[in-house]
Amino acid sequence: MQTLKFILSRFLQAIFALFCIITLTFFLARLAPGSPFTEEKSVPEHLKEAMARQYGFDKSLPVQYVTYLGNLMKGDLGPSFGNKGFSVNEIISQSWPVSVVLGLVGLLIALALGVPVGLVAAAKRNQMPDYTLMTLAMIGICLPTFVIAPLLGETLGSKLGWFDVAAWEGSNAWLLGALTLGLYYSAYIARLTRGSMLDILNQDFIRTALAKGVSPISILFKHAFRGGISPVVSYLGPALASLIGGSFVVETVFGLPGLGQHFIKAASNRDYWLINGTVIVYASLVLTLNFLVDIAQVWLDPRLRSHS
Repeated sequence: MQTLKFILSRFLQAIFALFCIITLTFFLARLAPGSPFTEEKSVPEHLKEAMARQYGFDKSLPVQYVTYLGNLMKGDLGPSFGNKGFSVNEIISQSWPVSVVLGLVGLLIALALGVPVGLVAAAKRNQMPDYTLMTLAMIGICLPTFVIAPLLGETLGSKLGWFDVAAWEGSNAWLLGALTLGLYYSAYIARLTRGSMLDILNQDFIRTALAKGVSPISILFKHAFRGGISPVVSYLGPALASLIGGSFVVETVFGLPGLGQHFIKAASNRDYWLINGTVIVYASLVLTLNFLVDIAQVWLDPRLRSHS
């Protein structure tokens, strides 16, 4: 019963947060200078006014907001002003899978590299493997994706020819993009894993297990891993959202038609509906992942239920 109450509480909080984000995004986009028709300099003023009436921009903001919420409840995100003939739903449905594939594969790469590196560094703390691995992790944190992506494209793509360096259809360039994101986030996961594992390994019950003659491998994986991995699990929600939503640079470098490029163009073109649509998608992703992470954390540490 307590677990169900915890889940319901987190779910309602996520719904309320999403409503607030939708509301803030709607009004902030409208209050920004200019309009979707600002760049239409060759169009006479009376035609701009006619287009504004066609899209309901001649009405007050509260009326437009209520109308937008009504359409949103029907699943209609509206038309895109910067992509003539396309709706926001169509743009998101076409570009969203690209960003999702990049993010998910990038996260798998980050976990496959970061967690083992963090475990080894924690097991060999204050020894040469620890210093070496954490130095490499620090270098990875300091190198942004717009530096890693061209380096990988030049070495693994152009020189070695292992990967394509551009395009999506029939291309493996997306693997380079996912590798770029995975390498960047694996550095964070490695340091986080090391720190959380060291906290667990310094606790009294670990010393008791060592005194009883339990092998270091058993202590690391059987006694310490579940508690030590909890901070990494809590990081996965924001990390995956950042991987999917923050892949604009990678998508640009490798010519991948993901959602990040549409978000940037929508902001520069004042494409209200596309701005709202992309923010809703990203916000829903972050809130959903955080909701799942909360549930996973409670499973790892049931004591958290009493603090909900």
